[in-house]
Amino acid sequence: MKEKKAWKVPHTFVIVFFVVLLAALLTYVVPAGQFETEEVTYTQDGEESTRTVLDPDSFSYVTNENGDQVRQGTALFEDGGGAGFLNYVFEGLVSGDKWGSAVGVVAFILIIGGAFGIILRTRAIEQGILNVIDKTKGREILIIPVMFFLFSLGGAVFGMGEEAIAFAIILVPLMVALGYDAITGVMITYVATQVGFATSWMNPFSVAIAQGVSDVPVLSGAPFRIAMWLVFTLVGIIFTWIYASKIKKDPKKSLSYETDAYFRKNGDLKDLQANFTFGHALVVLTLIAGIGWVIWGVIERAYYIPEIASQFFTMGLVAGIIGVMFKLNNMKVDDIAEGFIEGAKDLLPAALIVGMAKGIVIILGGDSPDAPSVLNTMLYGAGQAIGDLPSALSAWFMYAFQSVFNFFVVSGSGQAALTMPLMAPLADIAGVTRQTAVLAFQLGDGLTNIFVPTSAALLGTLGAARIDWGTWARFIWKFMLLLIGMATIFMIIASVINF
Repeated sequence: MKEKKAWKVPHTFVIVFFVVLLAALLTYVVPAGQFETEEVTYTQDGEESTRTVLDPDSFSYVTNENGDQVRQGTALFEDGGGAGFLNYVFEGLVSGDKWGSAVGVVAFILIIGGAFGIILRTRAIEQGILNVIDKTKGREILIIPVMFFLFSLGGAVFGMGEEAIAFAIILVPLMVALGYDAITGVMITYVATQVGFATSWMNPFSVAIAQGVSDVPVLSGAPFRIAMWLVFTLVGIIFTWIYASKIKKDPKKSLSYETDAYFRKNGDLKDLQANFTFGHALVVLTLIAGIGWVIWGVIERAYYIPEIASQFFTMGLVAGIIGVMFKLNNMKVDDIAEGFIEGAKDLLPAALIVGMAKGIVIILGGDSPDAPSVLNTMLYGAGQAIGDLPSALSAWFMYAFQSVFNFFVVSGSGQAALTMPLMAPLADIAGVTRQTAVLAFQLGDGLTNIFVPTSAALLGTLGAARIDWGTWARFIWKFMLLLIGMATIFMIIASVINF
């Protein structure tokens, strides 16, 4: 009898291909439409600013000389720089300019990925974590809040996710040896990173991309998001601490007790001596100073994608020079280049998906509200569906949509590129600020990464902890409900205050 093969979610590239195909077919069915735009003047930080927005009441279908609605259709291939179905990858990647999607965001992702590749090559972050563990010996219970806080900070600052797998390999056996369980190890590593990822105020791989695609100032809205991050992180620490204390009293209450036998048998508590040198400290200080520089630039000088990317490149370059000077991880000059290449390579799929996803919008006719397109017609229809709802309810439906969509496209940057070109103008129609639409995206994207079985980072971490997804689902569902409730509250608050 043949075993049934488990269903596997297609690769994001495959999903995008079929979405582009669907978009091309829609151009034969859905008539093109357009809006009129208007200039809106508003005051921000005491200064008067002007912004071009669509007039939601001005929608009209494009008609031919006979008064019939126009359905534009999409050719299989276009020459002369046109946008046919098979042109979507190239046209998407080269669209826009350095100030936004797609070409600017693609370069942004690759440069920042390379910079963090150099920083990780020095192993300063790894040694810093081991140093924290070493300092808490005799006060082992402190490892839980300290590690949860640090990994949440890592998720918030630079989108830490897949990196948690390596640290779970270190911390899961430690947690079991200290009388806790593997689930606790996953909570303080991967789950913590996703709590930070979802509530970040500066994550360059999700918030910054979503804001750039949505024409929202990059890294704006930081005070609200920092407060949200602190609340979510505190709740996560308390939840994990209560759970870990219960397991410490009776390890057999753990759902992973049987699989933890592997660690109890083979994972005697080893003396984890950190080798956190002066060179490692300089790298960490460089990262901290660099982040401060980014925040200052955004607030004081209105730095945007070109400047921020160059700032992160500078951080990586300085970290690499320090690594070579102090021979961190036996680094040589060539290791700076190799680290940059490795880091950029890790994020190459994310960069490509931004361009490919932009191809969807191009096939639908572009994202200009005053130019004829199928996308404008779709926006009008979606706006009619939720436009009469209270703004708070509209905002929550955006959050729910992003949560469901994340099951199919787990990549934060990919989801931002796929959904925000639609959600941002939809927010204008529904009376929700674009900043709130970005908030809906990041909460919906980040929090469900803790649960969905399509997340490679989650499955990798569970594999390191020897926990199957079914066991994990039995444990995490209560925490997920708590997170959903908190996300709902923050979405309502954001809507009420016109965040």
